[in-house]
Amino acid sequence: MQPNSIDSGRAFLKDSIRRTIDFSGTEQSRGIPPPAPEKPFEPGAKRIDLPDCTTSGHFSCKGLASAISNRESCRSYSGAAISLEELSFLLWATQGVRLRIDEHHALRTVPSAGCRHALETYLSVHRVTGLEKGIYRFLPLEHQLVFEASIENIEKKTAWAALGQHFAGTAAVTFIWTAIPRRMEWRYGLAAHKVIALDAGHVCQNLYLACEAIGAGTCAIAAYDQERMDALIGVDGTDEFAIYLAAVGKKPDADIN
Repeated sequence: MQPNSIDSGRAFLKDSIRRTIDFSGTEQSRGIPPPAPEKPFEPGAKRIDLPDCTTSGHFSCKGLASAISNRESCRSYSGAAISLEELSFLLWATQGVRLRIDEHHALRTVPSAGCRHALETYLSVHRVTGLEKGIYRFLPLEHQLVFEASIENIEKKTAWAALGQHFAGTAAVTFIWTAIPRRMEWRYGLAAHKVIALDAGHVCQNLYLACEAIGAGTCAIAAYDQERMDALIGVDGTDEFAIYLAAVGKKPDADIN
């Protein structure tokens, strides 16, 4: 089978990969402690506390059936900013921690194979009340943002890294999810990469539904320039790299009261 053949791609989607892997060779089986569940940050880094969003009283939340039936990709946004409270809700809905089990494991608002949660959430912030423009990273264990970088012309550079898809730059904020594969490889070895992709789907669907709850729209983005996007958010492209994006903004009628 050729490594780039359609058959090899289909095999990646099947359970057959599990039957070809010797799990006795994984780091978990060899007694190596698991990787940290959250990427570390510098002690002196600028961190922003996010508002509590564990209750829906602050939002006119739609029922689940309504949110599902109204879910659609939105590529046009009003000029309105989203509030820090609304951003906090979206981050909680997509990677929030429900229960810290121990130093290596935490239950979140989305499922993850083996509770490994190999994703990190970066934000290209364009219009969020109370935040300056720039690149931020979500700290789910602390429910905080850490400021990563100030980027000149960040809207244009985000759209450029998204292969010219302008809505990635006109959004109020663009979510950029990265994978740290070793978190999942520690347990699943070569079977890790399929479930990382599945986990990303769980996260983005929660974002779609949470956006419906706050009157915002979102559009998932799977087409982007890998090197440009990794450089934009400052990751090495090997041990951590972008795998999925989603632009978020208020819907075009959001300014009409």
